Amino acid sequence: MPPLPQDFTYSKEHEWVNAKADAIVGNTVRIGITAVAADALGEVVFVDLPAVGDTVTAGETCGEVESTKSVSDLYCPVTGTVTAVNDNVDDNPGLLNSDPYGEGWLFEVDATELGEVMDAAGYAEANHI
Repeated sequence: MPPLPQDFTYSKEHEWVNAKADAIVGNTVRIGITAVAADALGEVVFVDLPAVGDTVTAGETCGEVESTKSVSDLYCPVTGTVTAVNDNVDDNPGLLNSDPYGEGWLFEVDATELGEVMDAAGYAEANHI
């Protein structure tokens, strides 16, 4: 499992935001799923992401990730407007397994509000990693 980025923020639903909590609101942030989630899902075969221009709300579902084992909802850790979607994961959903914190990012949001999140240490403790 790849190391947990220390400068990211994490939700209890296993999504990450590529910034510390105090730098999220008012900025465009990138969102993905953690290696913990990708490992639990197994081989990811399909993703359903919000579209550019969609409004997402912290704590609410905004898409799905399908694997050979199951389908899992994506929960947005922030509120805001989607500004970009990673088309590469449509073509190669396995990026969520091979590079969840890099090329496997899902979408970007112009964030106006932060949901319930934790720092890397809190996420690691909550998930025993």
